[in-house]
Amino acid sequence: MLTVVLSGLRARWAAFLGSFVALALGVGLLTTMGLGLASTFDAPEREPRRFASAPVVVKGKDAVIVDVRRGPDTASVSRGLDRPQPVDIELLAELKARWTVTTAGGPDAVGVHGPAAEVRTLVGDRAQVLTGNERRLADPEPERDAEALVALNSLLGTAGGVTTFVSVFVVASTFAFAVALRRREFGLLRTAGATPGQVRRMLLAEAAGVGVVASAAGCALGAWGAPWLARVLVDGGLAPDWFAIGSATWPLHAAFWTGVTVALAGAVAASRRAGKVGPAAALREADVDTDVLPLGRALLGTGLLLTGAGLLVWTGATDPSSLLKRKTYTTLPMLLITGVALLAPLLVRPVARALRLPGATGMLVRENSAAAVRRTAAVAAPVLVTVALAGSLLGSAATVTSTKAAEAREQTAARYVVTGEDLRTVPGASATATTSVFVRDGDAALVKYGARAVSDPAAFADLARLPVKAGDVRDLDDRSIVVNEEWERRTVGESVEVWLADGSGPVRLRVVAVLALGTGDNGPYVTRANAPGAAADRIEASGVGPEALAAADGTVRTVEEWAAATHPTTSPQTRLGLLLVLGIALVYTVIALANTLLMATSVRGAELAALRPAGATRAQIIRVVTGEAALAVAIGAALGLAVTAVNLGALGAGLAALSAPVSLSVPWTAVGAAAGVCAAVAVTASALPAWRGTR
Repeated sequence: MLTVVLSGLRARWAAFLGSFVALALGVGLLTTMGLGLASTFDAPEREPRRFASAPVVVKGKDAVIVDVRRGPDTASVSRGLDRPQPVDIELLAELKARWTVTTAGGPDAVGVHGPAAEVRTLVGDRAQVLTGNERRLADPEPERDAEALVALNSLLGTAGGVTTFVSVFVVASTFAFAVALRRREFGLLRTAGATPGQVRRMLLAEAAGVGVVASAAGCALGAWGAPWLARVLVDGGLAPDWFAIGSATWPLHAAFWTGVTVALAGAVAASRRAGKVGPAAALREADVDTDVLPLGRALLGTGLLLTGAGLLVWTGATDPSSLLKRKTYTTLPMLLITGVALLAPLLVRPVARALRLPGATGMLVRENSAAAVRRTAAVAAPVLVTVALAGSLLGSAATVTSTKAAEAREQTAARYVVTGEDLRTVPGASATATTSVFVRDGDAALVKYGARAVSDPAAFADLARLPVKAGDVRDLDDRSIVVNEEWERRTVGESVEVWLADGSGPVRLRVVAVLALGTGDNGPYVTRANAPGAAADRIEASGVGPEALAAADGTVRTVEEWAAATHPTTSPQTRLGLLLVLGIALVYTVIALANTLLMATSVRGAELAALRPAGATRAQIIRVVTGEAALAVAIGAALGLAVTAVNLGALGAGLAALSAPVSLSVPWTAVGAAAGVCAAVAVTASALPAWRGTR
């Protein structure tokens, strides 16, 4: 058996080349992503900078700490404040009376040159006492490194997931198509006495050989490419400047064995079909595909399709706001894409037969495509994956951001908006400030909400066009609050217990209005009396002109200009991350197309030669072959657009359920570019062997 396997690998190395490249690339990408992920688990231990010379730092309150229920007991949870509070004046005086105290950059923290134990005893629970490396928590934005790593971790995890998904799909499809082309070979082996089990073991051994060699090559490729990826992420603003690849080795082991497993998993289904080939297959001459959709594939495809559609409907009905999250609109489409791709053979023949292409060439293109369902579906499926991912991911991201801009524009009747820091009030205009409120969610959690603080409730109510579900925003005063439907306590008239932006509280405020959730920026709203330390950063005006608004000492824009500036289409970092994911899918699609069409066209020598005595010229034969490839790409693109339409339709329904303006955005440029690249590769990969075979 081993001799047969090695001889087969040597004789058919070209047929395995596509699987080898796809698997090696997949393992390389997994290695690179894994090494990147391993480097994001911990931020570097930075040395304190602001108070590097002081042995002790006394820092004001920077979090709200509340006791919540944890089973039968209670536990303290904390949520960070927007701005650390200054050190208490009396405490500062006591510190200065005993030790040397240094200040740097603000009143929120001071350096104390004294024994840590004595300082801690004096401070008690009035402030935080930081020593050693903890002193870096007094530096500006102490959590920025950890937050940057969380975002980077999410990006690399998504890219790794897409890599695994696409590599499994491509490798499995490649093995399945290669098995379909070798039916007569398997028939000869069966005629020579080979058992179905021997045929299956031969294919699995071939897959294992390709998997081991390709995985080893992929690990070497990934280790070489990981530092390059780190530089790209840093240059693109997706990672902090200090980010670099560490020395972890577990990603190499994980990627290698994942590659071997993917190779074997991709060959399992194909080996089962190969084992069912009988000796009579050696005598077949007809090229019309039969039994193109085995029962197992049909059940799996139907199950994934129904599961994906059901999850979209269920999510839209129970938690529509989650449809706006990147994790959701990145993962859910994969179920639909896989389901449609598995069921593609059912759609290829009726779609091809429904077309009415002109001339004899068109007739041959249509009939050949309908007859060779496996070949057409093998070309259409990877195109479907790329087009659907491009349309769903980029379309969902653009839809969410464009909806946010439309929502912001619709929620004000102002003609002009002024933005800036610590704006001066302007008579006749509505000034608001950014603040936060904290509220218990049940008995077991403390939730932080970004809020807006209103300076003049009457002026605000005149200009606001908020999606009010109950109550009236004109009733807002210093003893009340406007909440949204996400709040647990949201009945007009009832009181809620909240902590304010400086950590003070709790205070009880009466709910006067409830807003629709929208895209997540609807409320809550409080007055400036319940927003300690908040400075006006937005002024809206309708009856006041730009000249008068200039006195606010900020940037004056029309409301359309403001909405466009504050809610751009997609941030460069998000777009770069999505393009990274789509680039992986496109590379795999190119490999799959080239491999499939090179194999398929190379074995059609007798079929193409038979057209010459019938009067077909060499150019006509090449046009037929390339036309079939182009038609398969078009079918795949159409199916990909159908999946995109379903995903964006579900997102639009979710936005409507949230009472947000629906502003669907289809990334035609990206979809067209992906389809164009696929068409160019497919035509080239089919034309070259056809040109050689018709010499």
